Amino acid sequence: APALRHSGESFASGSRHPSWTGAPLRLHMAAYTCMDNTLHRMVKPVNRADRSPDADDDLLQVTGLSRYFTAGGHRQAVFDDLNLVARRGQVVALLGASGSGKTTLLNLISGIDTPDSGSVHIDGIDVHAVGEPGRTLLRRRDIGFVFQFFNLIPTLTVGENIALPLELIGSDARQVQLRVQQLLGQVGLPDVANRFPETLSGGEQQRIAVARALAHRPKLLLADEPTGNLDEETGRQVFGLLRDMARQHHTTLLVVTHSQQVAAAADRVLTLRQGGIHTA
Repeated sequence: APALRHSGESFASGSRHPSWTGAPLRLHMAAYTCMDNTLHRMVKPVNRADRSPDADDDLLQVTGLSRYFTAGGHRQAVFDDLNLVARRGQVVALLGASGSGKTTLLNLISGIDTPDSGSVHIDGIDVHAVGEPGRTLLRRRDIGFVFQFFNLIPTLTVGENIALPLELIGSDARQVQLRVQQLLGQVGLPDVANRFPETLSGGEQQRIAVARALAHRPKLLLADEPTGNLDEETGRQVFGLLRDMARQHHTTLLVVTHSQQVAAAADRVLTLRQGGIHTA
């Protein structure tokens, strides 16, 4: 891999790629969207004819979803005819035992994994009918991700980490700078744009991860154990921030969690067990 080259500019300088330049920055972008092997310039807009007629009512529709794996010569069902609906702006907590398939479900919803049968619609778009280029664009444009272990890129500054989703969709450099500063203020860390992730606490890093996930104003936010690596009080604060910012942006939030405290703060609580969704 080529050596990293630092331009010496700070994020506040307003440069198109504020600190890291050329091929190294593109490599970091690929790391953030490692599931995407199609270049942004190759992605065509999703055909609006692929929209479901119920798109105005529900942001997320999962219908008859099945996923199987083969182990030891035996076919095992992770899901069998699973159904899930989440409305626009709704906060939904998904509980389930370890190994019940919660992360697999998030991967199927985002198009990272492919179901054996069934469908996933996001804002009326059939995720698994638009092809990999269409899924790439859908993830970059309409979906945000928050992970348990932050997944910030350590060689980019905080500001550059938040800017990545905006860079990937070709946003104007000045608008990127303004959006980053706005989000840093909203997460209560207005003065850390030029610091690196390793200089922040775990709770601060997850706040930055929330800001990055919402930078491009996604319609759907998928959070996989976002408080699982934090102490109870910090986790409560971070999830409160995540929930409130999602509501402010009218973003549908689906959060996988083991925390009853997180579940209690959601609009709906569902449990994944025996391959199906149940009301908690």
